[in-house]
Amino acid sequence: MRFFLRVIAGIARRTPLVAPAGFFTRPTADRAKENLFNILGARVKSACVADFFCGSGAIGIEALSRGAKNAVFVDNEPLAIRALETNLAKTKLQNAQIFQIDAQQAIMRFSAQKQMFDLIFLDPPYNLPQTSQIISEMFSVLAKNGTIIAETQSDFTHNEEFLADVRVYGRTKFLFYAL
Repeated sequence: MRFFLRVIAGIARRTPLVAPAGFFTRPTADRAKENLFNILGARVKSACVADFFCGSGAIGIEALSRGAKNAVFVDNEPLAIRALETNLAKTKLQNAQIFQIDAQQAIMRFSAQKQMFDLIFLDPPYNLPQTSQIISEMFSVLAKNGTIIAETQSDFTHNEEFLADVRVYGRTKFLFYAL
């Protein structure tokens, strides 16, 4: 199944993106993505960004297009990595690193390297049992004054600790965590 995706704003605005083939990804709807970046506003500019369970990379690419300093993309699905590589080539955006590994392995790696992120996006599979645990582990790589943004299904039961905001767009819920 293919979805119509595009970069909404910034230097790569209107660039069409491809989604990985198959049913294992759910690209973020343009309306939800636009609202998310309107909430984040100027915090994106010059931010160090991580996009976990990145799929097509649309969220991290949007951040780069809007002026993020760099972006790290993490996904363990080969089809997602291929789509991401295609999208980065189409947008000609620089300062991107790709890691084809499990999210928890990536967190351990970044933590060991003391690599910190201002904005961490994650869009795990809706039925992933360790989602809450992964969110908790991400605090080890969150920069001071940083934010973790988790995209989940609207009925996801979330941990209230460090939860700063919740926004719901149809079946999509964005959870904003900060220390």
